[in-house]
Amino acid sequence: MEKTDEADPKAKTPTPQTLPTELDSAATGRLSARQIQIIDLSHNGRAVGKMAEGKVIFLDRGLPGETALVSIYSRSRRYNRGKVLEIISKSPAREKAPCRHFDICGGCSWQDLKYQAQLSFKKKQVKDALEKLGGFNGALVAEPIPADPTLFYRNKMEFSFNKNERTSKGFNLGLHYRGEFSRVFDVKECLLQSERSNQILETVREFTGSHEIEAYDVVNHTGYLRFLVIREGKQTGELMVNIVTTFGEFPDVDQFVSTLTEKYPDITTIVHNQNDKRSNIAYGEAEVILYGPGFITEKLLNRRFRVYANSFLQTNTLQAETLYRLALEQAQLEPGDRLFDLYCGAGTIGICAAEKVSEVIGIESEESSIRAAEENARENGVDNIRFFTGGVRETLREKKSELGQADVLIIDPPRAGMHPRAVHHSAALQAKRIVYVSCNPGTFARDAALFCKAGYQLHSVTPVDMFPHTTHIELVATLDRL
Repeated sequence: MEKTDEADPKAKTPTPQTLPTELDSAATGRLSARQIQIIDLSHNGRAVGKMAEGKVIFLDRGLPGETALVSIYSRSRRYNRGKVLEIISKSPAREKAPCRHFDICGGCSWQDLKYQAQLSFKKKQVKDALEKLGGFNGALVAEPIPADPTLFYRNKMEFSFNKNERTSKGFNLGLHYRGEFSRVFDVKECLLQSERSNQILETVREFTGSHEIEAYDVVNHTGYLRFLVIREGKQTGELMVNIVTTFGEFPDVDQFVSTLTEKYPDITTIVHNQNDKRSNIAYGEAEVILYGPGFITEKLLNRRFRVYANSFLQTNTLQAETLYRLALEQAQLEPGDRLFDLYCGAGTIGICAAEKVSEVIGIESEESSIRAAEENARENGVDNIRFFTGGVRETLREKKSELGQADVLIIDPPRAGMHPRAVHHSAALQAKRIVYVSCNPGTFARDAALFCKAGYQLHSVTPVDMFPHTTHIELVATLDRL
């Protein structure tokens, strides 16, 4: 890889067989390189190789069935770590990655793996988690539900600013280099978002560069521009531009707004979020609406939902509908049921389910999400839903009499899963059925084992591929009370 922070499509790029991360030290690396047979992929997408002496080695790239020339950079008693210098023999599951940034980007690590093979490894990831972490030997896992389309599916993309005095404009705006938190390259085209979003990205880069607005330095924590977040209603066509900075008025803000809205009249709203925290997260402690209503709308299962800059919404709209349909089917809701929607976020699942039951109770710890949920309920004319602000375990414990009886639970926690006491209080409701929606097979397996100890039986597990070309997999599982 050339010594540049710009991902210039005209620059010399390595062949697919040779990885760019090792080219600068290829001469010295090859002197100590070894041939390794790749046998598997780990849950985080790393290739798993087996050395001649039987020890496992984790590699930055490669696919099962391939032989690779490898440089070892870390050794321990249990396993080694290494980088692939060259793919000697290719897997039949390998294909050319369509993205021009694939060799350097930290994003879609499986773009060079055929999609059907991606699904197979994601199913294996779920089975391994259930067996190794949950103790569910022989657990039946359905075939993953594939995404369609597998490109241009995201309704939200976050791009990072990072100060870089070696570039003509003094910064980069794009995505992080693979494995590096402090270096960002200029994205020319991301195949996960729409062409309109790519055009907006380039316009913001040009504007902030020509107006010499200082970018944030993630190492020294100085500077102003932090993130550009583009949100898109895939089924409404509405667009949000969210510029995230440290605190302070945005320079030439009127010109910034007019430049974007005149060039892209389909932009619905522009917002300016500000925060001074060192954590590298694109959110705002304070928000100023620069243009429009401050939100966009998106459709899910024929309901309309308001999406704010800091709202959570599944980033694959079409596959989110598949996920919700599956969750509601497995819930087997009846007209007299009372449904508890735990970790309800902006209320999307509960609102979609409301017409099928007598009442929905939504519980969520984030106040802003509860406000959005209440707005969304009014927007959709849903009047048989109540929302409670608070952690699930605290709310279930402290407001038991006010909450009443639960017939069915739908649980959709964050990646960390549920606190053990939250599992305990949820199981104590003695609902006849639990539908658990998870974005982390490992934490799901742990929580499912706790529910089974509390009187439930794991009935079904169906992976749903929300994020093609990545290692991430969602699942919908059903637990029935014994």
